[in-house]
Amino acid sequence: MQSRLDAAAPEASLTAQDLLAGSQLVHTVTVPGVLLRPGEPDAAGGEVRLRPLSVGAMAVISRAARDDASLVPLLMIKEALVEPVLTLDQVRQMHIGLVHFLVGEVNRASGLSAEGEAFDAAMESPAARAHLLLARHFGWTPEQVAQLTPGQVVVYLSGIDKLLAYEQSHGRDGQ
Repeated sequence: MQSRLDAAAPEASLTAQDLLAGSQLVHTVTVPGVLLRPGEPDAAGGEVRLRPLSVGAMAVISRAARDDASLVPLLMIKEALVEPVLTLDQVRQMHIGLVHFLVGEVNRASGLSAEGEAFDAAMESPAARAHLLLARHFGWTPEQVAQLTPGQVVVYLSGIDKLLAYEQSHGRDGQ
């Protein structure tokens, strides 16, 4: 008997090469002239070449930008640009509209929406909602919540439900 998951599965098994193939692609992106020279509606555009960001590259970017989150989009552009190759200082000199456009294109090349909506979709999962609820209610860090076993998560979530029901029936201050 075939399960529902098996019925929806692709006929051929993917290889490691299949899974990694997309990270090797280089995407040609057309940059509109108005983004290159704001205020000049007839400015000529041009093309850049971007590669998708890997999990490893994002880990390095996250560590490098740990003390300054504003570096994340700049490092994303620097890492993804294949042609032309720019230094971080050159990326810093770009105007914000161009940076916003390029970050959107890097996200798209990396398999996300322009605004990184794959993260938003992940945050809608029951597990993510449970983690956020636990962190907010108990004041735990994400690392502390991640260390909980599934059984502990159920116990704490059940406790939150009971506490919220009690507070709702007796008022927030327990009167």
